[in-house]
This record gives sequence, C-alpha cells and structure tokens, in this order.
Amino acid sequence: MKTRMETLSFDSDSLEATEAFLSSAYTPMRIGGRAEDTRARIDRRAVGTLTVDRLSLGYDMGYDAGSLGRVCLIHLHSGTLVDRTSGREDVFGPGETFLLAPPDQPYRGEVRSARYTIAMFDLAVLDKVANLPPDAGPVRLTGARAATPAANRQLADVVAYLRDGLLDNPTAWQSPLVMATAVQHLAAATLAALPNTAVNPPTRQESRDGGNETLRRATAFIDEHADEDIGLADIARAAGVTPRALQYAFRRHADTTPMAHLRMVRLDLAHRDLLAADPATDTVTEIAARWGFWHPGHFADRYRRVYGHGPSRTLRG
Repeated sequence: MKTRMETLSFDSDSLEATEAFLSSAYTPMRIGGRAEDTRARIDRRAVGTLTVDRLSLGYDMGYDAGSLGRVCLIHLHSGTLVDRTSGREDVFGPGETFLLAPPDQPYRGEVRSARYTIAMFDLAVLDKVANLPPDAGPVRLTGARAATPAANRQLADVVAYLRDGLLDNPTAWQSPLVMATAVQHLAAATLAALPNTAVNPPTRQESRDGGNETLRRATAFIDEHADEDIGLADIARAAGVTPRALQYAFRRHADTTPMAHLRMVRLDLAHRDLLAADPATDTVTEIAARWGFWHPGHFADRYRRVYGHGPSRTLRG
C-alpha cells in the first residue's frame, strides 16, 4: 500500500490570520510584536510521521506556544531565532540546525525576519533507533545545539535531502519502507548530532549476551523480515537481548552493525529483483525504493561497491 502526501500552503499579510494558521498547524500560540512587512509564507508536505515545512517571515515575530509533542528541528537559512524557553536568551543564526524546544514543554521566543525549514517526526522514532536497554525509559534530547560543526552539517544535510530530494520524488515517498527508513535516518542523525540520554555505559549482562547465538537469532529475524519496517529495537527484541548487546554481537562476530547487515540483506534482495526485472517496465529507482533505498545516488554507489558495476547494468542484463 502506497503512502500519501498531505500538503498545506499559507500566504498572508494578516498577523491575525498567521497566528490562527500557526496555532492550527503546530500548537496554540500567541504572536506579539509590531511589523512593517507582515507577509508570511508557509508550505507544508507531510508523509506518514514526517512533516517538512518551509517558512518565510518578513518581520520579527514573538511567540508563546504550547508543547508540540514531537521532535521539531529547525534549519535557519536567513535571519535569527531567539529561544527564551529556559529563561535565558539562546540565539540561533543562519546555517544552524537545532531543536526548537523539548517536545513535552511549552516554548517561547522570537523569530526575526527569517527563512527556515522545519522537520518534525514522532518521539517514538527516537526510541526505535536509540541504543538504550529496555529498562532505561524513553530517550530524551537534552540540548538544542549540535555537539560539533560537523554534526550540525550532517544533520542539515539530512533535513535538506528529505525536503529537496525525497519529498520531490513520488516513487520514493510513496513507498512505506522508504519513508520508514528515511525517518529513522533523520532520528539517527538527530541522536548523533544533539545531546541526549541514549549514551550509556554497557552492563556486564549486555557484554555476556553479545555472543554467536545472539547473532544467529538476529540474522534469522532480519532475513525473514527485511521487507518490513524494522529497526534496532525490533531486532534486539527478537534476539532476546538489549540493543547494546546486539551491537556487541555484530561487532565482535561479524565486524559490522545490525543496521548495516540489514542494509546488505536488502541490497541483495534488490539485486535479485534487478536480475528478474523487465527493463521495459521496471526501473532501478522503483526497485531500490521497494527495499528502502531512498537516495538513488547512494544506492548506486553502494551497489557498485558490492557488485562491481551499477544497478542499471544489472537491470539491462
């Protein structure tokens, strides 16, 4: 079953209309401040659990808003955003990609004549990709800024590709597996970039559980469910161990990671489909998307490294 895209557009120079729209599209908020240029433009595309918005405000807008209940990342193209949620002023500038606010808390601040992208996804996806033991509770993001400039660039690149690549490609976003993989990739990039509670020392039990039998159970589960939306937590649960123990097992006995192994299994399945495909009716992009590869260029590079030539050559026979 194909996923569907929901779109929403707004273009107005009325502050009252903008406040009503933002309250409806995000969370109840009040807009303050005076403006000479009151034009606001907002474009939204949402597929499954992922929402990506482009916003352009020609004026300074103070806001006081309720909690979003979702992870909300902002990439600033121009202008500034001042966050006052904590009682102090944190100023973000062009080029920064950051967490707008803790998902479960109200937030307030000011956007100053800015163009920016918002990417939002469900909190549950963080838990799906996080490397936490079952009794650790849900993962929490504990800081708004990326830990390093390189982490900021990586997170910005993921947001940009989702906005300009994935959501501009119907073949990709109509695939549930592609969308699930893409959102998990965004969540993983978020955890890699922003401070969070997912970094824990391993336990003795996790170290003991990281053996060959764990690897065998995990690979069997992956082989059987590679066409489904599975993540690290699902594989660990099927193997009967914690995600950290699962990571140990793959690193120690297979010199890889669970998710890298899953990608290799899916690559092999895509290879088999390419061999069996009809070049007159099938395309590489469609087959890649079927197995969760949402970036055609990355798929072709990975395929070439494994099979020695591009996927188009396999398709042509």
